[in-house]
Amino acid sequence: MAPTDSSKPRHPLSSAAAVLAESTDDAAFATTLAKGLVVLEAFKAGSTLLGNMELSTLTGIPRPTVARLTHTLAELGYLRYDAERAKYRVGARALRMAHPLLAGMQFRQVARPMMQELAHSVRGTVSIGLLDATSMIYVETARSGDVGPHVPDIGMPIPVVMTAMGRAAAATLPPADADRLERNIAAEDAGLWSAVRDKYRAGIAQCKSRGFCTCWGEYMASIHAVAAPLFHASESKQSFSINCGIPAFRLQPGQLEGEIGPRIAALADSIRAIVGQAELTTTPRKTKKITSAGK
Repeated sequence: MAPTDSSKPRHPLSSAAAVLAESTDDAAFATTLAKGLVVLEAFKAGSTLLGNMELSTLTGIPRPTVARLTHTLAELGYLRYDAERAKYRVGARALRMAHPLLAGMQFRQVARPMMQELAHSVRGTVSIGLLDATSMIYVETARSGDVGPHVPDIGMPIPVVMTAMGRAAAATLPPADADRLERNIAAEDAGLWSAVRDKYRAGIAQCKSRGFCTCWGEYMASIHAVAAPLFHASESKQSFSINCGIPAFRLQPGQLEGEIGPRIAALADSIRAIVGQAELTTTPRKTKKITSAGK
């Protein structure tokens, strides 16, 4: 069934719970389905094994409803019941949902060898992120050995507003989408937006003027990062960026901006050239593309 109002924009909120809360007057909205997705979203790193009571507390959904949802999701394979603990964990079938999305991003496989080379060279992590509402979702990552407390992994979310990766992705957006993103960030946490707004906008400006932006431990104090815009796919409306995170203690003075920033921008240029994406119109500088030697 098609949406009742095709002119209505795709909901920008960052969680199924937020969409559910604002969709009570939408006759076409499948509330039971949404509640099931809210339950699935409650499983996060650090909360991988949850009982019905815990899920009810986390989601605000009454326990009897949660019990029906978890039973159904377990029957379908999206949850797995641990009888010994009387709790649930995410089932293997949930991975199937990610595969069609990732399979449509074939540039990840092209980019990964170059990402691994840079990660090894600087002894950090290099990752590609996809903009999702007010979060960035890791869709590819490469790392050297010990990279400190932040170990990116595919599917992991991080906030747009506090990260170089998020600001670089925002720099790819058309103006109307960029304005909408700012409004959504402010609506989610007005205090945070007020505190970091200037740095957020400065990061976007850095991407437009020199091809990358920096983030000095704003998201994690022990990790400094640079990121470059990749592209905004016009057909899928997906925005991507690429970052490099380094443990702060490994950085030499001036290295992040003087060396690693230009290298992540050059890597972004190389990826765009290989996959046939147009050069960013927001990036007037010329950078030397990374070769197989990483120079």
